[in-house]
Amino acid sequence: MSILASIDTIKEAKSILDGVVIESPLQENIRFSEKYQARVFLKREDLQQVRSFKIRGAYNKIASLGDNRSQGIVCASAGNHAQGVALSCKKLGINGTIFMPVPTPKQKVDQVIMFGDDFVEVILVGDTFDDAYEAAIKFSKEKNNIFVHPFDDSKVIEGQATLALEILNQLSTPIDYIFVPIGGGGLISGVITVFKQLSPNTKIIGVEPMGAPSMKTSLENGVNSTLDAIDNFVDGAAVKRVGEISFSYCKEYLDDIVLVDEGVICQSILEMYNKDAIVVEPAGAMSTSALEYYADQIKGKTVVCLVCGSNNDITRMAEIKERALFSAQLKHYFIVRFPQRAGALKEFVAEILGETDDITYFEFSKKNSKENAPAVVGVELKDKKDLAPLIERMKAHNFFGDYLNDKPDLFQFLI
Repeated sequence: MSILASIDTIKEAKSILDGVVIESPLQENIRFSEKYQARVFLKREDLQQVRSFKIRGAYNKIASLGDNRSQGIVCASAGNHAQGVALSCKKLGINGTIFMPVPTPKQKVDQVIMFGDDFVEVILVGDTFDDAYEAAIKFSKEKNNIFVHPFDDSKVIEGQATLALEILNQLSTPIDYIFVPIGGGGLISGVITVFKQLSPNTKIIGVEPMGAPSMKTSLENGVNSTLDAIDNFVDGAAVKRVGEISFSYCKEYLDDIVLVDEGVICQSILEMYNKDAIVVEPAGAMSTSALEYYADQIKGKTVVCLVCGSNNDITRMAEIKERALFSAQLKHYFIVRFPQRAGALKEFVAEILGETDDITYFEFSKKNSKENAPAVVGVELKDKKDLAPLIERMKAHNFFGDYLNDKPDLFQFLI
C-alpha cells in the first residue's frame, strides 16, 4: 500500500511557499455550470507568476536541499517546470542548468530565461521531454549537480499538494468530482495525497491527451510502462513514461482516467478564450475538456477543474484553430479534379460550394496547366451537416477526386 505524505507535511510545504506563490482563485464558472447543470469551479493556477502550478513543487524541492543546493541545480522540462526551477534559482541565488526539448514553444523558452536571469542556462536537446530528461541526467552526473525531477519526487509532490489544500479551504461544500490533468503525474499525486485524507468521498478523475496516454496504458498493463511514441501537441502533458510514485498512487487511489482528443482540447482553448477571457495552454484545457465525457455523472454535482497553466505561444493559435475545426467536423480537405473545360474553377466556386462554405486552402498539384490540374482544397463549413451535400455536388459535376480528412498520413502535411 502506498504511503501518502501527512497533511502536516503538506502544511509545512505551504509555509515554505508563502510569498513565493499566490493562493490562486477558485472561481465558479457560470458557462460550464449552466452547460452541465452542475456547480463547476476552476482552480486558476494559470494566474501564478510563472503561469502554472509548477513553481510549487520546484521551489519546495530546491528549498528542502539546504546547503547542498550550492552544488548547482539541473532539471529537464517541457516548459512549465523549467520556469518554476528558473524562478526558484533566482529567488534562492543558486545556479541552474535547464534542459528542454527542441520543439518547446519559443514563448516558454523565453520565459525561462526571463525568470532565471543570470542564474540559469537553457539547453535545447531532443524532440521530447524524455530526450531532454536523459540528457539532463547525464549532465548532472558529469557535473555533480543535483537533479530536480519535474514529477517523480516526494518533495515536488508535496509542493503540488498545497494547491489541493487550498481548494478544500476555499470551498466549504463537499466536492463530488475533481478533474486533474496528468503529464508525469506530480500534480495528481499531490491531489490524491490531500483529498484521500481530507475529502475521501471526492472522485478523482485523471485526464490525459489521446496522443500521450502513458498513465492509462500503465494502469491497463498493471505496471509502469513506457510508450514507444507520443503526440507532442499537448506539450505540458506529453511524456512517454509517468513517475513511479505517481503510478503507484494512481493504481491504488485514482477513481477513473479519461483520454481527451487533442482536437477537443483545442476547441476548449478557443471557447475559454472567446467566452471566458481565460488564456490556457493545451494542458491547461484538459480538465475542462473532460467534462463532456462526464456530462451525465456530474449533473447536479459540485465539480472542480484544475486549470494548470497558461503558457501558450500565440504563434500556435493557427494550428489550434485548425485542429479545433477539424475535430468539430467543420474543416475538410479534398483532392478536387477540375474537368478539362474552360471556367471549371469558376463553376466550382459558384455552383459546387454552398452559400456558407469558405475555401481556406487551395493549391494545385502541378504548376503548369492549372486550369485542368487536380488541386488540394480546404473547405470550412458553418455546419457539419453541409458535408454530405457538398460531396454529392462534387461527384455529380465530376469534381470529386478524394477525401483527405480520414487519411492522417496526408492530412498531417496540411496543418
